[in-house]
Amino acid sequence: MPAMRLSDRVAQQLLELIQTTQLQSGAKLPTERALAEQLGVSRTALREAIQKLASRGVLESRVGSGTFLRERVQEWPDQAVAPLIPLIRDDPQYRYDVLETRQMIEINTAWHAAQRATDKDKDHIRRCFDEMLRHQKSQDAANSARADAQFHLAIAEASHNVVVVQVMRSLFEMVLSTVAQNRRLMFVHDDPKVLELLTRQHHDLMQAIIASEPEQARAVIGEHLAYVHEKLTQADADAARLERLGRFSSTPVTFS
Repeated sequence: MPAMRLSDRVAQQLLELIQTTQLQSGAKLPTERALAEQLGVSRTALREAIQKLASRGVLESRVGSGTFLRERVQEWPDQAVAPLIPLIRDDPQYRYDVLETRQMIEINTAWHAAQRATDKDKDHIRRCFDEMLRHQKSQDAANSARADAQFHLAIAEASHNVVVVQVMRSLFEMVLSTVAQNRRLMFVHDDPKVLELLTRQHHDLMQAIIASEPEQARAVIGEHLAYVHEKLTQADADAARLERLGRFSSTPVTFS
């Protein structure tokens, strides 16, 4: 098994420190210098760890103000889920397992959300969608991915099924990781049609839930996840083809 990266190890130490000190949501963390000394690491390694936790939605860095705790400790992935994070990060093929899991859960979750969502739930879903659009327009792949994952989590919360909500929260980092990979791929290839279609799918899903149309919500989320699977398969095939071409072009040709 490969050794854990320094930034991952420091991120884990920082999480344990936060849990030990029982910081509350919204609390400000000590200064970088104080944290680095307490953890016995360099400030560079600490900054990388903070960036990782910020990308997971755990911390928030505010320019000129410091670093703050965003989520409650009990909402972080449990020990059963945490070991899967590096697997998905290091091997893109695990994206398909995550996507299959999402299909098992989210299709029926959207159906229930369309029946049970309160006005407050609907407002929250709208805000997540608007946040996703804002980051897409600024070409911010990392934050648009986080907003995308939050959008799907907001729908799960609107189902008002406690077990589903906890499962989706525990899967949040895995969903965020795969969504981030997918969106980076879209921005790299600069395919506006793909992003436009995904945005329309998210909008249609939101509208189905707001209109309390469970069958429509279930159909839209099913089409959305199937489309994501199709684009992933296509992207992997394109990457494999380019790799083969690269190997071929680097092979010297000799004539006898």
